[in-house]
Amino acid sequence: MQSAPMHVLFPDGLIVLAIVIASRTGDFWSEATNRRLTYLISLWSSTAAGLAFAFQSLDPHQYFFFSRTIVVDPFASVMKAAVTLGFAVTLVYSRRYLEDRELFRDHVFLLALFSLLGQLIMISGNHFLMLYLGLELMSLPLYAMVALRREVATSNEAAMKYYVLSALATGFLLYGISMLYGATGSLDLNEVLKTVASGRVNNAVLLFGVVFIVAGVAFKMGAVPFHMWVPDVYQGAPTAMTLFVGGGPKAAAFAWGLRFLVMGLLPLAVDWQQMLVILAALSMIVGNITGIVQFNVKRMLAYSAISNMGFVLLGLLAGVVDGKAAGAAGAYGSAMFYSIVYLLTTTGTFGVIMLLARRDFEAQTLDDFKGLNKRSPVFAFVMMIMMFSLTGIPPTAGFYSKLAVLEATLNAGLVWLAVLAVITSLFGAFYYLRIVKLMYFDTPHDTAPILEGAGSRTILALNGVAVLVLGIVPGGLMAVCLKAISDTLAF
Repeated sequence: MQSAPMHVLFPDGLIVLAIVIASRTGDFWSEATNRRLTYLISLWSSTAAGLAFAFQSLDPHQYFFFSRTIVVDPFASVMKAAVTLGFAVTLVYSRRYLEDRELFRDHVFLLALFSLLGQLIMISGNHFLMLYLGLELMSLPLYAMVALRREVATSNEAAMKYYVLSALATGFLLYGISMLYGATGSLDLNEVLKTVASGRVNNAVLLFGVVFIVAGVAFKMGAVPFHMWVPDVYQGAPTAMTLFVGGGPKAAAFAWGLRFLVMGLLPLAVDWQQMLVILAALSMIVGNITGIVQFNVKRMLAYSAISNMGFVLLGLLAGVVDGKAAGAAGAYGSAMFYSIVYLLTTTGTFGVIMLLARRDFEAQTLDDFKGLNKRSPVFAFVMMIMMFSLTGIPPTAGFYSKLAVLEATLNAGLVWLAVLAVITSLFGAFYYLRIVKLMYFDTPHDTAPILEGAGSRTILALNGVAVLVLGIVPGGLMAVCLKAISDTLAF
């Protein structure tokens, strides 16, 4: 462990500083100017922080802060870079959408920044209570953002379901944490790991605690059977808010789950892996099969998210085989790579949906994508790349990410689970490729011109190129993920 120079927290400090400045701009500027200024502060601070996190990931050391409750390590830096840059791209995509619906408000960006800060704390938490505080700081602003369109009943319903079910999951999580504290006498991840590994604790109490913690992790990842909130929130929330919920928070939830289960409870891997096997299998089955019958694109993508979280769980459960962690770096690295690729793909998918929307019109049914190639070849091509990636068709990044996770699953001896993943993915291919068919072979249902800014169009094109490039040459990002996991966990 190295000494902890404060400059290591500079990228996180940028986000905190942005929140402070953005919260005070209303005292000095007119309302219209304040909106634009808050948006720009959010955009440039997250972009700068993301680049700083990416540079910071080159440092292989671990640094602890605030009585060891926060850790900055290569894993945290890589995941924070992905989350913050994804947040910046989301802001660019959502600008016109929010303006058309009179949601381009300073408090929207403040809520989003607070949620981003919560995600950063979740990723860097080294203490059970800090992980919990990060979760709540991420979630509470999202409840409000989902319900911002108070005149829309579906938004209010979605926010209420999200809030109530999240409160229930939080109760599970806190109960599990309390049981672990009672068994180990500590809330520090490293101390809990050492205590559990010593074998001098009550296994019955530990297992009960693990069950409740796994339930909390599964809820935040949207895994079956804790998925009930996902379709309603995705469909009911304004599309920009859906991306704020389904983009960075999914990647942060993966990192959060890895902190809990791997960095705190690895000696109990045999027990929590069995639970993850059930969650992963159910998520892939329910997500892919139920998605077939959806005609609302946002609801379809919600079930897609559920199935994709099943793949992430495959990577998490394949790390320890027969009590040995020889293949842990490869398994956890593949799950990390998958979560980053999924973030990139989801951002691009919802970017297309938002850019197709207009004032008083939501592009969220299958009919809205008919003949898109005739209206905008660029948008149609990018959407096709995203659908191919979610399906797992080469040469997209989604193909390699699925292949890496399946390889880790096979190496763990879970052949039946890998076969199940392939079969359920074939069901998922139906509803992904159905959108491609509608875009390229059907007559346009909507002939209104597509109005988009040069910035959004450029970012969207770069997003599509990134998904292609990572599929053709995935070695660079995969090497970064494997090194981050190896340096952090010392495997």
